[in-house]
Amino acid sequence: MVVMQGRSSPRVYHVTTYGADPTGNRDSTEAVAQAFADAFRGPSEGFLMEGISNLGGAQINLEGGQYLISKPLRFPAAGVGNLMIHGGTLRASDDFPTDGYLIDLSTSSSSTPNKNEKIKESSSSMSAQLSSSSYNYEYITLKDLMLDANYRGGGISVINSLRTSIDNCYITHFNTDGILVQSGHETYIRNSFLGQHITAGGDHNERNFSGTAINLKGNDNAVTDVVIFSAAVGIMISGPANILSGVHCYNKATGFGGVGIYLRLPGLTQTRIVNSYMDYTGIVAEDPVQLDISNSFFLGDAYIVLKSIKGVANGVNIVNNMFTGYNKGIEIVQLDQSNGGFKEIEQVVVDRNAVRGMNIKGTIGRRTVQGNGTSWNIDFNPILLFPNLIRHVQYSLSTGARNVFPNHALRNVSDNRVVIESDVAVPASVFVTVDQGMSS
Repeated sequence: MVVMQGRSSPRVYHVTTYGADPTGNRDSTEAVAQAFADAFRGPSEGFLMEGISNLGGAQINLEGGQYLISKPLRFPAAGVGNLMIHGGTLRASDDFPTDGYLIDLSTSSSSTPNKNEKIKESSSSMSAQLSSSSYNYEYITLKDLMLDANYRGGGISVINSLRTSIDNCYITHFNTDGILVQSGHETYIRNSFLGQHITAGGDHNERNFSGTAINLKGNDNAVTDVVIFSAAVGIMISGPANILSGVHCYNKATGFGGVGIYLRLPGLTQTRIVNSYMDYTGIVAEDPVQLDISNSFFLGDAYIVLKSIKGVANGVNIVNNMFTGYNKGIEIVQLDQSNGGFKEIEQVVVDRNAVRGMNIKGTIGRRTVQGNGTSWNIDFNPILLFPNLIRHVQYSLSTGARNVFPNHALRNVSDNRVVIESDVAVPASVFVTVDQGMSS
C-alpha cells in the first residue's frame, strides 16, 4: 500500500513503501519512479530561482537497499529543487537502454536540451507553472549512492541544472559516462569513486578500459576529492571555468592509450587543476587559454601535452608540480603539433617543477658555461618547451683574469641558442637566463 505524504507529514519518500524490492531480485523501476513522482508533486515552499519550486528539503530514501532498474529514473517534468536522493544502490538490468543513465536529471528520454532551448513540459497545471525557468532543476543532492550501470549505459546525467551536488557516490560498470554534466551551472562532484571496472590498479584488462568517468560539458563546475580508478578518459572537459582539486586519476595508463584529464575546449580553457595526483596517466589540453596546473603529482612517467589546434597558447601556468619517472627520457611537458605549430604564444610559464627520472621542459631556461676565449655558445634546446623561441635574455660574465676588462655583448639568439662574445680572450663563466613565455 502506498502511503501518501500530506502537507503536515515528513517529506521523506521511502521507496519500499512503493513496493521497491531492496534485495535486487525483482525490477523496482516503477516503484522508485513513483517515489520520484510523488516527491516532485509534494508540498512546496515558494520558489528558488524563478520557476523552480522549493520542495523544502524532501528526501527520496533508498533505505540501504539494492534495486534493479530497467529504465532511467526521472522526474515527471522540470522545475523543482531542494531535494535529496540518498542511501542505497541502483543497478541497471540486463535490458537497460545502453544510451540511458540510472539517474537522469533531464526533461525527456529523447533529448538533452541546451540552456536556451524551450523545455517541453506535460499539459498539467504544475508543469505549466514551472516552465518559465531557464534551468531544469536547482539544488538536487545525490548522496551516499552506489550506481552500477551493468555495462549498459551511464550513472548520472545532469542536464541544464543549477547547484547540483553529487556527494559520496560510487559509480561503476558504466559503458558511456559515469557522470555527464551538460549546460547549467555549479554541479559539485566530491568525495566520490568512479571506475568502469572495479579494480585497484594493475588490472590485466587495463588496455581495454573504455568510457569516460566524468564528462563536463558545462561551466562553473567543481570536482573535488574524487578517485577515478578505471576508464579510457578520467575527466573530459569541454566547458570553461571549471576547477579540479584533489583528484586522483589512475584510470588507464598513458602507455595503454588512456588520458587522465582531457581539456577539449581550444581557445577558452579557463580551467584550474590543483593538488591532484596523475598516476601513470596524464593531461591533454587543446589550444590552452587560461589554464593553471599546479601543486600536483605526476607518477610513472605521466606528463602534460599541449595540443595545437589553431596554434594558440595563452595564459598558461604549469608550476610547482612534481614529476617522477623511470629514466626513459620522457619529457614532463610535450607539444602535439600534428595539426600545425603553435604560433600565438603569450604569457606561458612552465617552471619550478621538481623532476626525478624524467626530462625537464620549461619556458624559462638557466644555464652556465665556462671557457677561455672570446665566444660562449649556450644551447637551450634540451630544456626549452617551444622550438626556436627566445624572447628575453639576461646574462652575466664573470672572469678571474687580472688587469683585463673585456667588453662583451649578446651577439646572437636563434634556434634556442644564445651566443655571447667578448673583444678579448679571457677565462670566464657565463650565466644565462632565457624566457619564452612573455612577449615584448
